[in-house]
Amino acid sequence: MAETDLLTGRTLVVTGASSGIGRAVALAAARAGADVALTYRSNAGGAREVASDITSLGRRAVVCRMELEDADSIRAFARQATDELGHVDAWVNNAGADIVTAAGDGMSRLDKLDLLLRVDLRGTMIASWEAAGIMAAQSDGGVIINISWDHVVTGMQGTNPQLYAAAKGGVMAFSKALARSVAPRVRVNIVAPGWIETAFGSGVDRNAYREVAEMTPMKRWGTPDDVAGAVLYLASPDASFLTGTTINVGGGVVM
Repeated sequence: MAETDLLTGRTLVVTGASSGIGRAVALAAARAGADVALTYRSNAGGAREVASDITSLGRRAVVCRMELEDADSIRAFARQATDELGHVDAWVNNAGADIVTAAGDGMSRLDKLDLLLRVDLRGTMIASWEAAGIMAAQSDGGVIINISWDHVVTGMQGTNPQLYAAAKGGVMAFSKALARSVAPRVRVNIVAPGWIETAFGSGVDRNAYREVAEMTPMKRWGTPDDVAGAVLYLASPDASFLTGTTINVGGGVVM
């Protein structure tokens, strides 16, 4: 993603930014002129690499380990971000639980559900409340951007899609209710990725991979940078009249 001046002088928080979509958002924000506070849970090396890339662009980077299941950990990160950056213009809630790769795939259905509800839904809600409190006290407010899922509105067959729909559908509904509650000082918007080539997409069977590309109107999988572009727009002054809005980043599969 090319450098722009879209976010010059602004600050962003990006949770779960050590890899994948969060990494792409953090780096795109820095290339657009923003200072970035980013979190990780277990991938400290990845987070440090992202921070190094941000500083090499002449921007400030704040790195903090955060447990999205732990309200105290979220609050501690919020304090650190504001202490070190002084101001938060946009807070991107990207971090979420992994139930499809590595250890997550072997969990029981109920354990997966409990994890998604604790992390993706409850954790996003707590982080959003923290962000809204910070921004409400700022003279120019701010914007919260929550990551949901495009298939929440259409459904998809399978156990994991049912679980994601419960958690990510909750994120979408919560975000819209929060948007009404904190307007006009704070805006709240949603980005809903579809088939994105992250660690999950890279590990999909090649036949299934081709089938997804073929059924997508844009005839390809999305990339983390595709999602980052939508996030940056919502974080920018160009989106100052948008709140409660969902941008699907799925190549047209869900319209």
